[in-house]
Amino acid sequence: MARSIYGLDLGTYQLKIYDKKENRIRTVKNAVAVRNETEIFATGDRAYEMYEKAPGEITIEFPMKEGVISRIGEMQYLLESELKTEEGFFSRGTEYVIAVPTDVTEMEKKAFFDLLIYSSARAKEVRIVERGVADAIGAGIDIKQETGAAIVNIGGETTDISVLSRGGIVLNRLLKTGGASIDRAIITLVRRHLDFVIGRLTAEAVRIQSSVFGEEQGHAVMAAGRDLVRSRPGIKEIPDYIVRTAVKEFLKPCWEAVSLMLEQAPPDVLAAIRKRGICLTGGIACTKGLDRYMEEKTGIPFYTVKEPHLSAIRGVRDILLSDDLKDLAYSMKDENYRWMR
Repeated sequence: MARSIYGLDLGTYQLKIYDKKENRIRTVKNAVAVRNETEIFATGDRAYEMYEKAPGEITIEFPMKEGVISRIGEMQYLLESELKTEEGFFSRGTEYVIAVPTDVTEMEKKAFFDLLIYSSARAKEVRIVERGVADAIGAGIDIKQETGAAIVNIGGETTDISVLSRGGIVLNRLLKTGGASIDRAIITLVRRHLDFVIGRLTAEAVRIQSSVFGEEQGHAVMAAGRDLVRSRPGIKEIPDYIVRTAVKEFLKPCWEAVSLMLEQAPPDVLAAIRKRGICLTGGIACTKGLDRYMEEKTGIPFYTVKEPHLSAIRGVRDILLSDDLKDLAYSMKDENYRWMR
């Protein structure tokens, strides 16, 4: 049987998988459904469909928390469910490359390595690549030749800011805030201003549909929730100013961190970034007008790549397919990590 080779990008709410044998990228929700705190009976998209709708004995868990693995057993179960062959087993000698946040501890990185080495996934080799590097490659940046490049990946619970030069990361910062933070802020503002309670998924839908940075003013999105005045379910218009307020409050520490990091960048790297612009990736980068707003706040051009939520997994794919890029991923079996074994 031919050896299987996979690329993985483990997001808080979405798992991205590249299958080299099929040469395709697929996405699945990073969620598991647990009954009575012990029995996992659904994973992925099926589990996520139950989120905020499940009965009391069922909880929907997300194995990732703020960019790192918080529930390794459930994460292993989810991966085993998604990566098994149609015959129901793993092929021997499977190889994996995983994108991980850069600004985390070595022990937190090792958890990604252990996730597959110590499971039934039959991993022959597990290599790790920093997400900032994978994002840059997936965005079409020639990082081995580029004097300076910057990536801002705004995901579900983290914002990963990286400055790169000549194939390596010069500066990096991981902010533990992302799209979920915006959604929680929307929930709070809707309750405070409208006496109306909505769930996180509804807040997410409102955020996506709202004209946050658009020229259209006075736009509103209809949302279902609970009317606190009448104490019953209802439908209410959520004006875009509420969403705009939540998004701008969330973005303030992001653009401040970007500005501070650029002040610390070497002059030649900063000059190259000013010329090229800063690349926006991650799910929140789909927000229309976000690049213009970030440019206005930092004074540096921003641009958004096509399908920004898939940028990192595209970079992992390119590392797996290119001999010139494969040295950008490393194994924790290497000599530099002997102390961790």
